[in-house]
This record gives sequence, structure tokens and C-alpha cells, in this order.
Amino acid sequence: MTKREPQWHTSSYSGGEGRCIEVAEGKAVLVRDTQNRALGHIDYTAEAWASFLRGVTTHRA
Repeated sequence: MTKREPQWHTSSYSGGEGRCIEVAEGKAVLVRDTQNRALGHIDYTAEAWASFLRGVTTHRA
């Protein structure tokens, strides 16, 4: 059995400047810094990530 690599993507709001985070969604949501990929990533449950996104969109100016 081979291990699948996460499919990382950045937000369309990032502007392509490389100063943002990347996210890979699956059973867990993985988040990493684009400028420090070698440091690894943080895992979130799908529920926790959805809650974070709701909070961000609610408090957006």
C-alpha cells in the first residue's frame, strides 16, 4: 500500500505572494506555513476547521 501525498492548496485571496498558509483537506485538515513547509503541519478535525472558517467569515471587515 502506498501513502498518498496531501493535495495542498492556498486561498484565492492570498494573492500568490507566498506569505500565507496552505491547506490539505481529507479525514483531517492539515495546515502549514508556505514559507516554512519543512517544519511540518498542524492537524485539525473537519469540525474544528469548519468552526474556524465560520469565525473568520463572521468577523471579516
